[in-house]
Amino acid sequence: MNYNYLITGSILAAIGVAFGAMGAHWLKENINMTDIQNFETAVRYQMYHAFAILLLAVLSGRFKTRLFEYAFHAFWVGTLFFSGSIYLLATREITGFYWPWLGPITPIGGLLFITGWILLAVSGYKASYEVEEE
Repeated sequence: MNYNYLITGSILAAIGVAFGAMGAHWLKENINMTDIQNFETAVRYQMYHAFAILLLAVLSGRFKTRLFEYAFHAFWVGTLFFSGSIYLLATREITGFYWPWLGPITPIGGLLFITGWILLAVSGYKASYEVEEE
């Protein structure tokens, strides 16, 4: 098991739960409904990819492939770009921070998510052949 993946996935999940609770309670009174929905989307995708990283932590003990490392980086950086940019954009009314360059960062995070899932699929495909050869 890769403990760095386990720690990273767990921290991302804990932050996701905290942000989800914040969005469900405090933010609903302070930002508009569209921004609430966007914030909830960011939380949801953060949780999906926290669990994906936890899956990588478990699988890394069974299968040795560098593709897991690449998928791990795609997932956590994707979370930072995708969810992080949405969090900042959705709360701009409260924080007063608005950076126009954040909009284009979000789809880059989405592309990193897709890349991570493709890398995970390729590693599974490769592992299936390695198991058959044994």
